[in-house]
Amino acid sequence: MHIKILLVIIVGTLLSGCTGSTVNDSKNYFIINGFAQGTYYRITYHDRKRRNFQPEIEKLLQEFERSLSVYDSTSIISRVNRNEDVEVDDYFIELFNRAAEISRETNGAFDISGEPLYLAWGFSRKNKIPMDAHKVDSLKHYVGMDKIKLEDRQVVKTNPNVVLNGNAIAKGYSTDVVARFLESKGCKDYLVDIGGEMHMKGKSTKGRDWRIGIDSPIDGNFEPGAEVQVILEVSNKGLATSGNYRRFYIENGKKIGHTINPVTGYPTNHNLLSCTVIADDCLTADAFATAFLVVGLDSAKRWIEKFSGLEVYFIYDDNGEFKTDYTKGMERHIVRTKKEQTP
Repeated sequence: MHIKILLVIIVGTLLSGCTGSTVNDSKNYFIINGFAQGTYYRITYHDRKRRNFQPEIEKLLQEFERSLSVYDSTSIISRVNRNEDVEVDDYFIELFNRAAEISRETNGAFDISGEPLYLAWGFSRKNKIPMDAHKVDSLKHYVGMDKIKLEDRQVVKTNPNVVLNGNAIAKGYSTDVVARFLESKGCKDYLVDIGGEMHMKGKSTKGRDWRIGIDSPIDGNFEPGAEVQVILEVSNKGLATSGNYRRFYIENGKKIGHTINPVTGYPTNHNLLSCTVIADDCLTADAFATAFLVVGLDSAKRWIEKFSGLEVYFIYDDNGEFKTDYTKGMERHIVRTKKEQTP
């Protein structure tokens, strides 16, 4: 698994670096911007009552981070990782149970207990350490959702060295949380975008489904929207994209990507560069985008047949040339591809 990175843009809008809100007076659409989970959020919603929900959404996201942020030493997940006696909350329970379920469905390709491996390979909060087969094998003793469970809001581990990191799905899950909040307020048209993971419903400010641009997987492409591979039109779904080209290092002349296979314990080595998943909720889309990127194109295409409700868009390397593949249901979402876009 890996740390999530920005791979998508909302077509027709600019991502603002400012915290605040604006409103389209004629259409009653609010756009609120801010920061959460170490990244931006941008939320667009329609409300006939012209209510500004930013204060409530900010509070909601703060509560979410106090539960699941590994960067907050006082959060529930941080305390669990230190083996403290702590009662977990509803956010933790929902993320944990869904993560465990998807881990089983993907034969461990998605696994939020893979933190020891991510740390060791240098793609988490600490510097990497020299890795060899012995070190990988020793760390794998602490990885696996079968080594940790919930009992009456308490976490039970088979080994105290088991630690969790929900970063691979936390942003996706938080978009679902905000979407539920907007639903509870009667909003039927909205797009919640947190660090590039999205949950959208109804119509955009232009009266059509929401248009999303997926970046081309070019090494060093850190500017969202600079190179867009495809534009998708989506509504009433969650969307997440995972890529293996913006975060890597070179060691002994070899490129080491940040996607670690928690089953083998090693960085992945295949030609799949980017994977976009559309699902009923963003947590699910987020998790499967990660899992598919772990196993690669061929395995992912075989898996899709057994996972209902997922549409997927792949970008892969074919001898130095970007090529794409996608599920049949994805066709109806494609508005424009890179070759069709006008300069």
